[in-house]
Amino acid sequence: MGHVTNTFNRGVERLASFRKRGDKWQYRIVYRDPYTKEKKEISKSGFKTKKEAQVAANIEEKKVFNGLEIDRTSVSLKNYLREWLVEFKEGNVRKNTFVLHQRNIEKHIIPYFKEADLKDIKPMGYQKFLNYLDEQGYSTRTIEIIHTTMYNALQTAVKPLKKLEENPCDGVQIPKKKKTNKKSLEYIPSDQIGEFLRVARQDNYIYYMFFKTLIETGMRKGEAAALQRRDIDLKNGYIDINKTLDFQTKEGESLFGETKTYESIRRIKISDSLCRELSKHMNILNENRIVYNDIYNHELDLVFCREDGNILPKSTLH
Repeated sequence: MGHVTNTFNRGVERLASFRKRGDKWQYRIVYRDPYTKEKKEISKSGFKTKKEAQVAANIEEKKVFNGLEIDRTSVSLKNYLREWLVEFKEGNVRKNTFVLHQRNIEKHIIPYFKEADLKDIKPMGYQKFLNYLDEQGYSTRTIEIIHTTMYNALQTAVKPLKKLEENPCDGVQIPKKKKTNKKSLEYIPSDQIGEFLRVARQDNYIYYMFFKTLIETGMRKGEAAALQRRDIDLKNGYIDINKTLDFQTKEGESLFGETKTYESIRRIKISDSLCRELSKHMNILNENRIVYNDIYNHELDLVFCREDGNILPKSTLH
């Protein structure tokens, strides 16, 4: 067995040794971590010549020297993804984004890869996963969203965690759906809006006002559901959009969240006719405040709400 002894900068000592096993060569690198002082070992076999083993060992040594040593501790993909979600995403992204990542992991990624190790995820295997999602009938956009979760998680494994040398999600192809004659966007024809609002008013006045405001302003459902009376200036005819309602909030959590993007914070000019209807609506809110008195949710001060001042149910709005 031959060996070469070198000393790295920062006090990292290493010992690279080579031996022939059968007709193949193996290298073995033993070094002491300068920070933890722990002894570590890296080995690999299967080289046809000693020279090939020496070249590979030299490359591996440079990685150690440059602080690029890969953490070879075996960790399952599912455990890594769940830990990544908590440590890197929870509290750092909007709640809806966190829930989306969590759903992608639990509903799609883990059921497919099951007990696979993180280091065993390879580009070809990951491409087969994306193709599988396509075969299951998921839209291109849904596959892109799932891919975003996996890509971000494994990119973190590359840097800063250094559990992987490369991201196996790089360079894959998102399956594209074949174009069909079916319209990609279905919408209500403008000549049916009046009938829609009429039926909505017959069903429940509050939904008539809610959807009439959506149609005239173009705001999102969550933005309209989060409107408070102070957000509406009927005298000057405008509505301020500065928050959204989190329909998935749990007890003790804030109902209000940030708008989808920073640019979503805006002021919308509204028509005179909508101003008049909203003015009448404010009077109805005042009447409900008096009627329900102590059980009315005065604190929320919502514009679109149930008679007792509580939020409208998400299922009904949808």
